[in-house]
Amino acid sequence: MTGSSSQHSGDASAHAAAHAEKASFKSDKPSLKKVLSLWDLFIIAFGATIGTSWALLVGTWIMHGGGPLPTMYAFLLVTLILIPVGAAFSELTAAMPVAGGIVEHVHRAFGELPSFICGWFLLLSNAIICPWEAIVISRLLSTQLSQFPIFSWLTSIKLYTILNTDIYLWPVLISVGCCLFVLNRNLRGVIPEARLSSFLSKTLLIGMAIVIISTLSVGSETNALPTFASVPDIASHTPVALSLPHGIVAVLALAPFYYAGFDTITMHAEEAAQGLNWSKFGKVISLAIIATGCFYLVCIYSFGTILPWREFIQHADPAFHALKHFNIHVYTVMLFIVIFGSLGPMNAFLAASARIAYALAKRHQLPALLAHIDDEGHVPNVAYYLLILLTLIGPFLGHVLLTPLTSIASAGFIFSCLMSSYACLYLRFKEPDLARPYRVPAGKIGITISCINSTLLFIFIALPLVSSSLSALDWLFVLFWTFVGFGLRKLAQNAYYDPLPPDGRGINGR
Repeated sequence: MTGSSSQHSGDASAHAAAHAEKASFKSDKPSLKKVLSLWDLFIIAFGATIGTSWALLVGTWIMHGGGPLPTMYAFLLVTLILIPVGAAFSELTAAMPVAGGIVEHVHRAFGELPSFICGWFLLLSNAIICPWEAIVISRLLSTQLSQFPIFSWLTSIKLYTILNTDIYLWPVLISVGCCLFVLNRNLRGVIPEARLSSFLSKTLLIGMAIVIISTLSVGSETNALPTFASVPDIASHTPVALSLPHGIVAVLALAPFYYAGFDTITMHAEEAAQGLNWSKFGKVISLAIIATGCFYLVCIYSFGTILPWREFIQHADPAFHALKHFNIHVYTVMLFIVIFGSLGPMNAFLAASARIAYALAKRHQLPALLAHIDDEGHVPNVAYYLLILLTLIGPFLGHVLLTPLTSIASAGFIFSCLMSSYACLYLRFKEPDLARPYRVPAGKIGITISCINSTLLFIFIALPLVSSSLSALDWLFVLFWTFVGFGLRKLAQNAYYDPLPPDGRGINGR
């Protein structure tokens, strides 16, 4: 240990001693279980990233890119851009394996306020995916599965119409039931959560294998031609991309969001098994990013060649339309796989969001109740209950109201990548002797590349002059979310630093 490192350790010890009496009342409370293996962590991240967006949005991706090939180029570039970013996440997590991940990492580097801002917006980014997946379930039940005569009862009871979206009773109830099932698995502990992710990830991989086999039997490489064509957006009837580079950039701006989920590993770091090889752990996030990139490339190629691509993108839910006309049995199997596959990202992001809230509450930046750990499942159960309430709202609203929030969720994810990269670089200078079981390849040069990459991605979504940037309405919601966050933070800090009554103990027993 160097002098600076010893001083840091001394400061930490003094800080701990100063607060020993204050924290002693918490010592007998349950803590998070340390049981996750490297495979568990990988499968949680991979299951979160692939989700079901590939089946629902592949037509939109191809339309924005001006063809399957520009779209594939963009996703390949995003994969390469995010690998160094993932390495920065890995270095920080291996050095500081605590629940909440980036909340603690940014706090260590930049302090309390940047940590809160980063965590609060990452919480939004993660949490909004849960109701979105619930909407996917109800939407596919009402628009696809109900087309089968045996399932026509799904749309027999219409509740109401909201923004031209019909909401039906049975799809809503089934979606709510699925959400409650995921909640139940999570409340039982992190192992049931990991097992559910493993099962659903394997199911989705089976679905992609079905698509590949379909492509090999009926698809053709010529269906991916022309390499680029400017096609109008189905809604606005205006061209999305005017040239091949423009098409690549258009997809490059939206693609990073569909890699969101690899950071869920960092949220579970405190639950990693005792004796875990943290050096090998450093490779898990990068492997999850690479696996996700390969999955998307295969998906885009498969659907982009099953029919002439300009014909393929003209249909609503083009992936299902193509499979339905190819083979009704393949279509049916894929439909059920995607419906229940939606539980995968819901499962992963529900757990990650709960741990972000838990980490912020432990730092007294959100109400302390969110840091409560259940005696049986050893999970932050109060945070889970609040998040599931948010998730259950989704099916009642429909996708139209939540779609605008996806760009904000994307911004929150990219902002977390930006903060993590710069925190990793700053800590190399601030704490050079910090034990780092895993180090970013090429050292500070590799971390600098991560900073540059994440900065470029953030520019794509933040600068008003870029077509993919946040709209005025998006920025208004950002201000609202910021106001809510700081309001809750103020309440939490007032409750923690409450005035001492005459007996010398705080209102909360401190």
